[in-house]
Amino acid sequence: MIYIRADMNAQIATGHLMRCLSIADALRGLGEPVRFILADEQAVSLLKQRGYDAIVLHTQWNHMDEELPVLSQVIRNEHIDKLLIDSYQVTQRYLAELSKLVTTVYMDDLNLFEYPVDAVICYANYWKKFQYKINDKRTTYLLGMKYVPLKQAFWNCEAKIISEKADNLLVLTGGSDPLNVTEQILDSIDTYQFQTIDVICGIYNTNYNKFVKKYENNKNIKLHQAVSNIEQYMKKADIAISAGGTTLYELCAIGTPAISFSFADNQLDNVRQFQEDGLIDYAGDARMDDIAGTINQYLTSYRNEFELRKEKSEKMQKMVDGKGAIHLAEALLKI
Repeated sequence: MIYIRADMNAQIATGHLMRCLSIADALRGLGEPVRFILADEQAVSLLKQRGYDAIVLHTQWNHMDEELPVLSQVIRNEHIDKLLIDSYQVTQRYLAELSKLVTTVYMDDLNLFEYPVDAVICYANYWKKFQYKINDKRTTYLLGMKYVPLKQAFWNCEAKIISEKADNLLVLTGGSDPLNVTEQILDSIDTYQFQTIDVICGIYNTNYNKFVKKYENNKNIKLHQAVSNIEQYMKKADIAISAGGTTLYELCAIGTPAISFSFADNQLDNVRQFQEDGLIDYAGDARMDDIAGTINQYLTSYRNEFELRKEKSEKMQKMVDGKGAIHLAEALLKI
């Protein structure tokens, strides 16, 4: 059995837990049981829905050194021998102490310090900037987009069929859209050049009801909030506009040509690397740039150039096959 130490709450949202669930699903598919270890009970119901048990430490999620005595006892009681850890709250001491007790695997995308663990996972497209000591035989490194742990809906994507005409646009602006980029985009483009424009608003987007009223007479704009089947909208779309983050990897797996933008520092490496790799064009930082104008320029090119969209799509799917969770599960079993 492999154990996974991760948390979910209002401060850190669902990202850490969801990517770990993708890995857990892949492990389960390979016949390996998985159990989660949590600081508190906030993620217990979600894990139960997905068929996973959890051990709750009853500790503070953001003071992980303090949980070491409790977690160490759990490791002994449960006879744990392999632990995947996914949290930005870890310290060097925390990882070093656990590595004395179990085989440790750490999920990284910040490179905060040198990690005293048995294996490091970094699937971020910008992993090379971290200059990991990959020749150090004491640590296994699982690096690059081969290991992006997307959910099961993205594991078996067929090659994207590129339409001659780009009639369907998808707009994705993240969980909260604090700068109201959604409205900037919709108000700047000629919406009637598309047959449909699906706009996905995150659960924390406080402007959703305002948008519903504002655009109610524009019949080709379809507003949705917190959808569970995002992959269906990606498959339907001929072009997507998206904030940086995991969504860009999902678009790659589906093969939907995309234009990205950023609105936070932690998105910058991601969006810039996608542009540098020739996969997804970057329209700029919404905090300081005229992203609506740049998005319009890219939209014109994409709508007019079938071959450009086809080339982008093929390259995206070649770089992200969607099976990263399976690749990680197979690697975890060998460590």
